[in-house]
Amino acid sequence: MTTNRIAFIGAGRLARVLANAWAAQGEHITVIASRRLSRAQAIANTLRGCIATTTAQDAVDQSDLVFLTVPDDAIASTTHALRWRAGQSVIHCSGATELSHLDHAKQHGAHVGGMHPMQTFADPEAALASLPGCTFALEAEAPLYDQLERMACSIGGVPLRLPPGARARYHAAGGFASQFVNALLNEGIHIWGSFGAEPQQAERALLALLKGTVASIERAGLAGSLAGPVSRGDIGTVKQHIDAMHTLPAETGQLYALLCLRTVELAVQSERITAQQADAFIEQLKPLLSERGIRHTQTIE
Repeated sequence: MTTNRIAFIGAGRLARVLANAWAAQGEHITVIASRRLSRAQAIANTLRGCIATTTAQDAVDQSDLVFLTVPDDAIASTTHALRWRAGQSVIHCSGATELSHLDHAKQHGAHVGGMHPMQTFADPEAALASLPGCTFALEAEAPLYDQLERMACSIGGVPLRLPPGARARYHAAGGFASQFVNALLNEGIHIWGSFGAEPQQAERALLALLKGTVASIERAGLAGSLAGPVSRGDIGTVKQHIDAMHTLPAETGQLYALLCLRTVELAVQSERITAQQADAFIEQLKPLLSERGIRHTQTIE
C-alpha cells in the first residue's frame, strides 16, 4: 500500500514529533487539524506544503492516511463524527485503546490500525531525538501493517506487533518504566525530608543514582546490574530499613515491602541469592506485607 498524503487530527506534542520525523524522511504531511487553529499552524508552518485547519473533515478529505492524535477518550467520538471512504487508512496513536473504537471508519471501508510509540513526549525536542530505538507497537491487518512497519523503521523505530486484546496490558507495563519512576523518586524525596533534607538536594542525589542504575542496566541487563542489599543477601540491612519504616507513614512501608519482595524474586531468578536467603527476607517483610493483606510467597523455588 502506497500513501502519499498524511494528515493528523489533533495537534499536540505527539503529532508535532511524528509529523516532523516523517517529513524529514520524505513523507508528505498534507493537513494538521485542531480545534485551535494556532496549534495546528504551529506544526503546519514547519512542514513544506502542509496546511492547518480547524475542520477535521478537511483532514480526512485531503489525505489517504489519517493519524488520530486526539486524547484517548475522544478517539471513538471523533471517528464517528467524520465521513470516511473506502480504501482510506485510519490510525489511532493510543497505547491502551482497542481498535474497536475505529469501527465507524471500518464500516465505511477504511483500513484501521493502531500505532503507539513507547516513549514520553513531555519534551518534544527530546522525544524527537530519542525516536531511534523507540519501540512502536503496531496493530493492523495487511497491507496496512506493512506500511506502518515501514514508517516506524524509517525513523529508527523498532516495530512490535500487538495481538488483539493486548493493548491495555502493553500500555500498563510502560508505567513501570515511566510515571511510576517519578512516583518512586517522590517517595524517596519524602523519606529524605523526614530527616530534614531539602527536596532539591534529595532530587539531585536520587536522580544521579537513577542515572547510574539505568546505565548499568543498559550494560549488564536486569539480572547482571541488580544492586543493593537484597542482591548481596544482606538481610541485616533490610531489617534496619524495615525498622526505620515504622517512623514513616504506613503506606511507605507497605510500598517498600512489596518492591523489596519483587526484588527478592528477581534476585532468586538471577541466582544472586538462594531460596533459603529469599525465605529469610520474606520473614522480615511479612509484618509490612500483612498489614493490608498483601499476598506474599512463602517459599521461592
